[in-house]
Parts: sequence; C-alpha cells; structure tokens
Amino acid sequence: MKKAASEVFTARDAQRILLCISAGVLMAVNLRTFVHAGGLFPGGISGLTVLIQDIFEKYLDIDISYGRLYLLLNLFPILLGFRKIGKKFTLYSFVVIGTVTFLTEVMPIYTITSDPLLISVFGGILNGAAVALALLAGATSGGTDFFAIYLSERFQVDGFNFVMGFNAVMLTTAGLLFGWEKALYSIIFQFASTQIIHFLNNRYKKNTLFIVTDHPDEVIACMYRDEHHGITEMKVFGTYKQKKERTMLYSVISTPELKKVLGDLKEVDPRAFINVIRTDQVSGRFYMKPND
Repeated sequence: MKKAASEVFTARDAQRILLCISAGVLMAVNLRTFVHAGGLFPGGISGLTVLIQDIFEKYLDIDISYGRLYLLLNLFPILLGFRKIGKKFTLYSFVVIGTVTFLTEVMPIYTITSDPLLISVFGGILNGAAVALALLAGATSGGTDFFAIYLSERFQVDGFNFVMGFNAVMLTTAGLLFGWEKALYSIIFQFASTQIIHFLNNRYKKNTLFIVTDHPDEVIACMYRDEHHGITEMKVFGTYKQKKERTMLYSVISTPELKKVLGDLKEVDPRAFINVIRTDQVSGRFYMKPND
C-alpha cells in the first residue's frame, strides 16, 4: 500500500501543487492591490466577478463577496475541465481557484500606487505571470482559461484569442455602466496580461524541423521515441562539396518537445544539419500530449 501511494503522489505532483498555490497567491495579491486600487476589470471570470459585484453594489446596494461569487462562477468551467480536458488537470486548477477564493476573503486591501497607467501595466503583468505559473503546473487559473485550453486542444487554434472576444463584450458592458475610463485602462491591463501569457507559455507553439542526415533510420527511430508526430522522408542532393544524395526528414513538433528532440538528435547523428522554423498554424491531424 505504501508503494502504491508513493506511485500515485510523486515529486512532480508536489511541484505542481506548489506552483498552483503560488499562482493563486499572486493572483489574489494582484486583485487586492492593483485591481482594486484601479477599479479595473480583469479578464475572464475574475473580471465578470468584479463587474457583477459593481452592478449589485451600485444598482441594488448589495455587497457581494468576491471569493464566493468567483467560486460559484467557476463551477461550470470546472465541470467542463473535468469532463473534457483532464481530471488531474482540473483538480490542480481547483487548487488555484481555491487559493484565490480563500485569500481574497481574508486579505486586506492595500494600495501600492494610485497611478492608473502603472496599475494597468503592472497589474496586467502580475496577472499574466499568475496564469503562466498555473499553465506551467499543468493547470489553469480557472474560468475562461478552461474554455481557451479546450478550444486550443480540440480545434488546434489559439483559444485565448476567443477569450479576448468575451473580454471585449464584458468591457463594453462595464464602459456603458460605469464609464469608459476604467474600461479603457482595463484593456491595457488585459493586453499586458495576454502578452505575458503568450511569452511564458509555450505549450501551443509549434516548430517545423528540416533534418538533413546520412543516418535516416537512426534519426527516425530517435524521433519516434521522443514524440508521436509523423515524419516525412525525402531524398535530396547536397551541393556543398559534391553532388551527393542525402536524406531530409520533415516534421512539426510543439515547442516544449523541441529541446529534448534536438539533444537526442545530436547524440544519434552529431553531423546532422537541422533547421528549426517557427510555425504559426498547422492544418490537419497534429498530436499534442493531452492534459492529465
């Protein structure tokens, strides 16, 4: 029984939990400092929670708890993640959501700066870093991130662009109800956040490999050990010293796989010529390791 328990809970699991808690702490601190001080509307469920809070407070004179409302709005995305993305992935995401829920209930509000531009930029950076930490742990910060990941994996598109559309509708509503100044600063906040996520998260980035080698069988065997993508083999002629027939292999892999693949290829064929090209879009079947 002890051996089975150790196999279930590994050092990687402990690392993921720590990253999830760190992401939740960073997000909660950001909400209780920059976001509250600037009266901003963050992206996704966080922004929707703030918007509903403000609507109830202004028009109904009812004060709603952020943490409990945030948890309630996350229930359907959590169900989607549990059924369509991965059970373990969703449980780790719940660690992030639970941390945010608890800390926003107990943490005091603290104003670091009153400058709206500084609040928008640095608040957006902190928010993006928190989301990226969660993604690094193989989890998400909840809310619309579940939908973004589902769309990215199901349809091979950048789902975070669709989330931007949701945020645009939310900010338009906020602008009509509470004035355009805070809504416009919130756009800066969300833009900074999105850029940080794209910069730090490599899971959905792809690369095309062109490999010229004299040992195609060994290289192909190596690549199939490292990845599950198809490989196209072509006969080509090198003209650097003399016209000699060689083999060129073509494949598309995700960025997280790239470092390991290149290292293993160098061991199999140190003289192989490898050209790596950033790939913006792939049409057709493309294998991506599923979330657990």
